[in-house]
Amino acid sequence: MSITRRITIADVAAEAGVSVSTVSKVINDRYGVAEETSTRVRAVIAQMGFQSSLVAQSLRSSRTNVVGVFTADIEPFSVELLKGVAQQIRGSGYELVVFTDCSQGDQHRDWEQRHLARVSTLTDGTILVTPRITELTSTGPIVAVDHNARSASLPTVDSDNLHGAVSATEHLLGLRHRRIGFVAGRPDLASAALREEGYRRALASAGIAFEPGLVRVGGFDPPAAAVAAHELLTLDPRPTAIFAANDVSAIQVVEAARSLGLRVPEDLSVVGFDNVPESALCDPPLTTIDQFVQRMGSTAVRMLLELIEDRTRPPEHVTLPTRLVVRSSTRPPVDAA
Repeated sequence: MSITRRITIADVAAEAGVSVSTVSKVINDRYGVAEETSTRVRAVIAQMGFQSSLVAQSLRSSRTNVVGVFTADIEPFSVELLKGVAQQIRGSGYELVVFTDCSQGDQHRDWEQRHLARVSTLTDGTILVTPRITELTSTGPIVAVDHNARSASLPTVDSDNLHGAVSATEHLLGLRHRRIGFVAGRPDLASAALREEGYRRALASAGIAFEPGLVRVGGFDPPAAAVAAHELLTLDPRPTAIFAANDVSAIQVVEAARSLGLRVPEDLSVVGFDNVPESALCDPPLTTIDQFVQRMGSTAVRMLLELIEDRTRPPEHVTLPTRLVVRSSTRPPVDAA
């Protein structure tokens, strides 16, 4: 396999038969170059596929026309979000670069701030997906998606997590489940707190006392969610239904049930949250809450581009609706009256 060498400004100058300074003047639209020479240089640039440095562009114009997306991992939620980001940014004149975290241990905690400092000259603005930090140092606009519970000063995009969680729990209650477990999300995220609040609120409205022993923290992390599910399903008596704070956790609940010889939905009903494509591909297909993740991504881009154009805009907080999507993972318990 051959590796193509990066075309440099010197290569363009040699091909066009001009000096490097002449090519630089053409790239930067400076005076002092004859029209015929400028046309020839631009033709060579197009032919050779030369692209000047983003850093150099930013130094000249204070713009790179690049938007950054920071996400801790590439998983079902962030993939759907990036689809919406890409759809919205198409045709805007901006390019997209995605940063993710490959560090471990202590370095993982502050990776967003470290990356922001490194790439501040490469992007005109940043979208932070489920950020872990609340105190940010950045020279550019930032929009947070599914934000940290303490980051309300940032422009934010989220969904109606409270209503969605109430709907999920009420669906199970409507099927006559009374012992409903809950696999909670990441404690620092506003979405996770609101989903647990919705679960508790629906139980209270139905006259059912909240049982702390029916709650386990999965943290939106598959291994942790698997442990949480196993703990809930080995209780005596075990829950007849489980509401998981995201689809990835709900799928772990289904897998844990299967490993224990339980059938879904005959022995256990399961509800998730997100409506990522994996929820429909689960066996059985997962009842879930659709929070229109792609729309969250496109909304974040729209907000960010507006901030790039006008940095004096006050912080905007957008909450998108949610809806219950009923599939085959839920049914009444076998002993329902």
